[in-house]
Amino acid sequence: MLLFHLSDIHFGLEDVAALRWVADEIESQRPDAVAITGDLTMRARHREFDAACKWISALDVPVTVEVGNHDMPYFNPIERFFSPYKRFRAIESLLEKELDLAGLAIVPLKTAARAQWRLNWSKGWVTDAALTHTLDALDRLPPGTRALVTCHHPLVEVGTRGTALTHGGDNALRELAKRGVLAVLSGHVHDAFDLVQDTDAGPVRMIGAGTLSQRLRSTPPSFNELRYNGGELTVNVRNLERFATPDMQIRDVPENAKPPRDPDEPVAPANAVPKVDPPVH
Repeated sequence: MLLFHLSDIHFGLEDVAALRWVADEIESQRPDAVAITGDLTMRARHREFDAACKWISALDVPVTVEVGNHDMPYFNPIERFFSPYKRFRAIESLLEKELDLAGLAIVPLKTAARAQWRLNWSKGWVTDAALTHTLDALDRLPPGTRALVTCHHPLVEVGTRGTALTHGGDNALRELAKRGVLAVLSGHVHDAFDLVQDTDAGPVRMIGAGTLSQRLRSTPPSFNELRYNGGELTVNVRNLERFATPDMQIRDVPENAKPPRDPDEPVAPANAVPKVDPPVH
């Protein structure tokens, strides 16, 4: 089974060449599903959503889309609080959609919040209601079905306890471990990763996709090609620079997960990513 995991496209500051390449890959390889883990837009502007929805609607394969913090209305607080997903209406049927594949299910978990009890609303928040919705969906799966959980923010908490990347992430991971999920797919940090987080209920595999925008952190634009065969899930980080997968994956989720605001700003130094020689073309 072939799955494509995309994230952080950021229409408004998208990488046009990377998006054209990904669309061609989807058309030629025909993956069984495409999971997009949020941040479709840069500032949730109408024109950005129009471009994002047009691009996604043209993908002639099963798609599920998560909401990212950049997809919440920035400049319209009334809409943000009362109808925050209004601008997704062109792809409403794909939003947080559960996909049932042969022996494998993709189940969404909402981590983007319209408001939080802290100043930095860009970070993730797993509410009790969101977690219950996901756990109920997992509990309804037929016996023997494995599950991938999709969300925008990595669930692991990093750094100082008071600056948790995702509020409620530890509890969510613990509950997902109890249900033996195959992996949690996320984005947000703009670099790929493939980590195992231990909980008191067992380990959980966390897989992050990079960005398809100009807002780079440590690595060039990329997406994850996932293959599921006989219970084993493998990850290949596809990128136009042809760097090997280990060279594209960070070894920890950074506490400061924000990439540069502007593509002209210096890119942050690689976070535990070994320096590699330029690829030979």
